[in-house]
This record gives sequence, C-alpha cells and structure tokens, in this order.
Amino acid sequence: MSPGLNPSSPLAWARFRFSVVGSLLSSPPPKGHLKEALEVLSEKSWRHPITDEPVTYSIPTIERWFYAARRQKNDPVTALRRIVRKDLGAQVTMTEPVRHAVLGLYRDHRNWTAKLLYDNLVVLSEEDASLRPLGSYSTVRRFLRAKGLRRIRSGRNTWRPGMERAQARLDQREVRSYEAEYVGSLWHLDFHVSSQKVLTAHGTWVNPVALAILDDYSRLICHVQWYLSETAEDLVHGLGQAFQKRGLPRAILTDNGSAMCAHEFTEGLSRLGITHDTTLPYSPYQNGKQEVFWSVLEGRLMAMLEGVKELPFSLLNEATLAWVELEQNNTVNSETNEKPIDRFLHGRDVLRACPSSETLKDAFRQETLRTQRKSDGTVSLEGLRFEVPSAYRHLERVAIRYARWNLGFVHLVDQRTGTLLSPLYPLDKTENGDGRRRTLEPSILSAVAGAEPCKDGMAPLLKKLLREYSATGIPPAYLPKTEGKETEA
Repeated sequence: MSPGLNPSSPLAWARFRFSVVGSLLSSPPPKGHLKEALEVLSEKSWRHPITDEPVTYSIPTIERWFYAARRQKNDPVTALRRIVRKDLGAQVTMTEPVRHAVLGLYRDHRNWTAKLLYDNLVVLSEEDASLRPLGSYSTVRRFLRAKGLRRIRSGRNTWRPGMERAQARLDQREVRSYEAEYVGSLWHLDFHVSSQKVLTAHGTWVNPVALAILDDYSRLICHVQWYLSETAEDLVHGLGQAFQKRGLPRAILTDNGSAMCAHEFTEGLSRLGITHDTTLPYSPYQNGKQEVFWSVLEGRLMAMLEGVKELPFSLLNEATLAWVELEQNNTVNSETNEKPIDRFLHGRDVLRACPSSETLKDAFRQETLRTQRKSDGTVSLEGLRFEVPSAYRHLERVAIRYARWNLGFVHLVDQRTGTLLSPLYPLDKTENGDGRRRTLEPSILSAVAGAEPCKDGMAPLLKKLLREYSATGIPPAYLPKTEGKETEA
C-alpha cells in the first residue's frame, strides 16, 4: 500500500482485492481447474487492510473478484473498487421539525459536540411529538457535516456578537491564502504570551509578552522583543525599532487589540503615511503567517530554554534576537523556498527611509482639543494642568499633541497645518509662588491710549438716531413728570 493512503479508501480496497486474485490473472489455471485454484486461495489467510488482522474469503467472493478484474482488461484494479452507494450525496432524510430543531440547537450552542447536540435533541423529542421519529445519531451527524456546521470551540459558554460576525463571514466568503507582491508592501504584527515564566528584576515570576513584526512577502522577522505588558507604549517602542532596522512599510495588518486601536498608534501610522488594516474579530486565520511564527517560536526557541531554571528577562531577549537573526531569518521557508533574509534583500521593495528618532517620537502621539482657562491660562490633560504660553492666551480652544505614557513631551499644535507651536509644561505652583511675572506684550489698545474721547460722551450711533427722530417733526412720545405734581391728563 502506498504511504499515506487511507486504508479504508476505495483504491486501497481495490489494491487489496487485486493482490488476492492477481495470481489467477498472471498465471491462469488450465481449463477446468479454476475451482481448484479458488479453493487454494480460500484456504489462505490475508491481512485485513484496516484492522491488519488475518482474514479468509470464501470461494464465491474470490470468484466474483476474479471475473470482475478479468472483464476489465485496461484497468483491472479500478474494477475491484467498492461500489459507490446509490444514495451517496443525496440529501439526508430528516423531517422538517427535526431539521429546524437541529439548526436551532446548533445556532445557540455552536461549541457543542454532535453527540451532545443529539442527546439534547432526544430530550426535546420526548416532550414534543412533532420531533418523532427523530432518527439515529449518525443521521444527525451526517446532516451537520453535509451543511458544513462544524463545532466551534469558543472557550466560553457565551456566543459573543463578534464571533457571530466572524462565523457569518466564514459562511458567506471563501478563505484564500495571499501574499504581498513587494518587500515592505505589508507588515504583520502581533503580541504573544509566552508559555514559560521569567524572573524579573523585582523578584517576581511573570509570563512575558512577545511583540513580533513580520514582512509578508519575505517572511522576514523585522524585529521581535519581549515585554512585561501589552500596551500601546510597548507596541510603539518595538515598532519604532523595526522601522529603524528595515525602513517604513506601506501597510500594517494587526488584530483589534487595545494597543493596536490606541489613538497614539493609529495617528502615528497616519502621520508616517502607513495604511493600518485590522483583521475581523475572532478571525486569527486572517493573520495566519504571524500565528505560524508563534508556533515555531514556542516549538524551537522556548523549548531550548526549558532547562533554564531561573530565566532572566534580559537573557530571554538576547536569546530571542540571536535565534531570529541566525536561524529563523536564515532558514529556507517551506512556502517561498528561499531564506527570508535573501528574499528581503533581493526582492523588489517599496520601503521608505526611516525618519529620525525625534520624528518617530513626535508621530506616535494623539491630538486632542482642550479649553483654556481664562483665569490662569492652563489646560487639563490626563489629570494634570499644563500652562499655555501667554502669546496664545487669546485662544479659547487649543489643540494639544501628546502620548499618555510621556507627559514630559507635550506640544501646542496648529490644528489646521499640524505645525508644532510650543512645548507645554505642567503647572508648577511652587515656582509661581515667588511672585515674579513676565511682562505681557503691549495690548492693541495701547495704540489708541492717547486718543481724545468724545466731548459729550455720547455714542455716534445714538447721535444719528436722535437727529433722524428730530427730523420727523413728531414730538417725543412720552409725558414728562415733575416730582411733587400730578401729571396733566
């Protein structure tokens, strides 16, 4: 039997039967002696193709196989295949009420096995006569298979809306493998919690989190680093190093984690001209290349570190970088048949030069609007008050660019052009308590400070109204009242 051939397949059975009757075809018995040859074969024991147990076959069975193979001169093996059932591919026989009950149970409990679903269906049939006759367990199982209703291991008892949308997409859209056409056209990045604990400098055992950035075309690991958390700060820290090592890509694909959806990260990619795409929730297959790398990392790197009893965090990062650069990036990939580093260096690329560290630091910040206090010219940011320079004291609403993990790098920005106007610093009440104050720039009113005011003090508009009212010739429409005297009627 050929390696990897299913023992129960029709071809396997055909080859087994041919091995039984093959001697009759290669050395046909003399005329009138076929029965004697069949009796000899019926007394022999054969290895069953599935159970591998010794088995014998009757004379009529071997005779039937012999004549079937002899009639088919071109391909006698095919003639010995098992006969295909006439109802193969036909719709599973099931009443409409039972069909609806099965679909209803599967819709509400997609993590149930077919056996558990059938057992509950039996209980429902005992209470509802319309579900009888129910049919066998194999009937229900074949119905589920025929409709593609597979068990989905959610890990939870509840079926979340995001999982519903993910399953609906799988039901309505086909899944196909893909690959970017150029180096730097698409990068993948993701976090992964290690299966092995490390010892931190604080004397605690934690499961570290790895951040890996992978180029889609070359499968090159642009950068990988372990962290103690999975925050946007960690993500920006690791991604910035990948940019400085390899350059700026055109697009990045991530999942919908909180770090990947943080404003600092998304706005930073936008300022650098990088398209940010996210996978559908509960659809890890969309980022399959990244998932494959995690299995390799656990199966090789972490397996080689199992013997280290007290694994320091620094040693883990050093070992990971050495393994990635010298083995992972220099091992021929089974899909591309090339080393990732060679494919990265020799392939056509659309990468751009990485800007300076200060530019990256400025890019990965979020921009927000704040109302400036008229009393002391400050704004509130993450629970702290920042002083706005007096040159911008006339602005009611100001745009501020900052990162939540670095409130020492905050800037006032022109919202229309994106130009950084001035750094902002936290309010220091102790420093302001010395009583010294800067002199403000001369007010625009100082230009008219020496102008002579109106002699009669009356506004020009009111003078004009009095002149027009007097020109009408109509007396003032009121009765004057003198104090102490009655008003004349």
